[in-house]
Amino acid sequence: MRFLPATLLLCACAQFPELDSTQTPGVADAPYPRLVPIETLLVSDPPRATPEMRAGVLARAEALRARAALLVGPVVDAQTQSRMESGVPETE
Repeated sequence: MRFLPATLLLCACAQFPELDSTQTPGVADAPYPRLVPIETLLVSDPPRATPEMRAGVLARAEALRARAALLVGPVVDAQTQSRMESGVPETE
């Protein structure tokens, strides 16, 4: 039980390369955005997704649905299930 906090801290140090690879080129060198009053943001039109963005999101969603469909089904195959149901032979 004493090692649980240390283990959790080590897990927090993990890197997420799939997130790093989605960064737009040049964003690391870009200047910080200009701060504006919140009222300016609230009165402006909300941003709209472009058709290209929508197509990308829909394609990713469909790929995730396809992956999820492959995960549906029994976890234990029939032969192993039969062995498990027969139990462990008792020895004396």
